[in-house]
Amino acid sequence: MTKQMQRPEIDAPQLPSKKDHPAGKCLMSRRKMLFSSGLATATVMVSVGAGAAAAKVPAMVTTYPRKKISKLSALKTDQPVGFEYPDEGAYAQSMLVKLGAEAGGGIGPQKDVVAFNYFCTHQGGDLSGTYKGDTKSLGACPLHLSTYDLTRHGILISGQAYQSLPQVLLELQGDDIYAVGVFGLIFGRYDNLQG
Repeated sequence: MTKQMQRPEIDAPQLPSKKDHPAGKCLMSRRKMLFSSGLATATVMVSVGAGAAAAKVPAMVTTYPRKKISKLSALKTDQPVGFEYPDEGAYAQSMLVKLGAEAGGGIGPQKDVVAFNYFCTHQGGDLSGTYKGDTKSLGACPLHLSTYDLTRHGILISGQAYQSLPQVLLELQGDDIYAVGVFGLIFGRYDNLQG
């Protein structure tokens, strides 16, 4: 015959006293500890949140230069063209490529012209010369083999990186292609326009 254990009825949470436990034992269960810490955290967040509404922080608006980088008619499928953007500082080297397949952020009649920064977001490995036309990818990075899908906004395919490749935003005016901004943070910079 098996003996069934009965659960005691609990009206209100009670903290155990030292007399209930031998020396060296915990006086609070894990559940009570989590509940107590949750209440304390909520109390702190509510009291801090009330003051945050009164704080006034000016917004920073970044204005990127508009730079002509190529002509649409001059591009050949799967042949990258190098350029520097948003400035001529460190890690500014980028590539413009006509993929021959529609891509996120692509311009042109087939929406297949995109541009990306040439430096891996993991540790700044130089990706120039690693474009692969058959997979429409950039990489593998010589440092840790990160590879990026250029048809999907430079999202990571494989490797150690944890951010997408910075995509240079493009505008088409007639046959002229202009770089007008950067989506993502360029490696080695705390701001894309300041190193």
